[in-house]
Amino acid sequence: MNIIVPLIVCGGSGTRLWPSSRASRPKQFLPLFGDFSTFQETLRRASAQGLFGRPVIVTNRDHRFLVDEQLGGIGMEADVLLEPEARDSGPAILAGARFIAERDGDSAVALSLAADHMVRDVGAFVASCRTALAVAQAGHIATFGITPDHPATGFGYIEPGDVLSHGGFLVKRFVEKPDAETAARYLREGFYWNAGNFMFQAGVLCREYETFEPATATAVAAAVVGAVRDRHVLHIDAEAFAGAGKRSIDYAVMEKTRRIAVVPATFDWSDVGSWSAVRDLTEQDETGNAARGKAVFIDARSNFVSTDGPLVAVVGLDDLAVIATDDAIMVTRREDSAGVKALVETLKASHAHLTLEHRQALRPWGSFRSLDQGARHQVKSIVVKPGERLSLQKHHHRSEHWIVVRGTATVTIGGQVKTVHENESVFIPAGAVHRLENPGKIELEVIEVQNGSYLGEDDIIRIEDVYNRAAS
Repeated sequence: MNIIVPLIVCGGSGTRLWPSSRASRPKQFLPLFGDFSTFQETLRRASAQGLFGRPVIVTNRDHRFLVDEQLGGIGMEADVLLEPEARDSGPAILAGARFIAERDGDSAVALSLAADHMVRDVGAFVASCRTALAVAQAGHIATFGITPDHPATGFGYIEPGDVLSHGGFLVKRFVEKPDAETAARYLREGFYWNAGNFMFQAGVLCREYETFEPATATAVAAAVVGAVRDRHVLHIDAEAFAGAGKRSIDYAVMEKTRRIAVVPATFDWSDVGSWSAVRDLTEQDETGNAARGKAVFIDARSNFVSTDGPLVAVVGLDDLAVIATDDAIMVTRREDSAGVKALVETLKASHAHLTLEHRQALRPWGSFRSLDQGARHQVKSIVVKPGERLSLQKHHHRSEHWIVVRGTATVTIGGQVKTVHENESVFIPAGAVHRLENPGKIELEVIEVQNGSYLGEDDIIRIEDVYNRAAS
């Protein structure tokens, strides 16, 4: 039976969807269109039994536990490759292809998919994959060409060439993002949008990379061979991976190889590259307004609102995007994705934390949310999953009070272990080694009040980390 291995690439920080998308939880992990993130929807789409095999995911090591959590949320398993640093899409896809070749053989067919794209017609997607499978098995690298419905200037285009007997066309050329007049001509001449998703035999891609980028091919091969496995997770060797050139898969291979073919996609597609794209995929009222969360529109047209809490009212304005999170509000022209990206670059210098973390930060053991902070105090809500625990740690310059709001906590302070129930509290003096655990079967919620001269994370000494460094 012919099996396609989904290769899901989860790179990118999604800056054009700030403030919802941030470095610690970028757009591919956000539930923008319902209960599931685009990452989860991508996995669900590429899971038809009898056609798709066990997925391989390539992501940044900072997102390991986020990936695991979202896999569990849809009841799926995968092999996860962790990049020690971002080297663009080329090395990421090549690392996945190398792993698949070692796991399943050179002739294994991989389907490289971006985790932040959206496709709703799953039946048409599967049908296009079957066509692309025949193309890939014939030794070609198949890309999916999207039939344009307007002269977009934000996408690259593909000019099709000779017809292939097993489906699709050879690619005559790739062209960069055009101006409006050129884009209109491409529409008339039958060009396709380049969706940036590919199907290929793992060995074919590896050999093409060796031809065009031999240094990167060697570095990535060594990084995958030297990877350290932790159950289903492989930590790619950092020293070897640093030798890979930072280059997109398009520039590294696809625009050079003679094996590239285009399969016309019969499915809908969006790269979800702006708030305008999110609005287009969201149900709209009769005046073109769309909202995620509580919103009111009066004498307003073609706006998009996303709010995590407060009601947003738009009165007498058109074509805006208004995005409200619990720590930031952005108002911009709906189509100005470049302006949002420039804003994020500005904020990195003045408000860097707002580009990195949400007020609610996810951790392997659960999450925490900042509730209040003053000069010498900070209040957080901490939620610990059943059976999980925080690191053993101590703080030199602050003390902490823990109040249990829900569940039961096991608290270690120095050499003592205490059980703390709902509506009870415990005090941790400065300098005391301590740990918080949840021994129960429901989530543990604790209010933490910090007092001291320094409240930053640099004050934390993680005892287990110290022990591990000493042992090594």
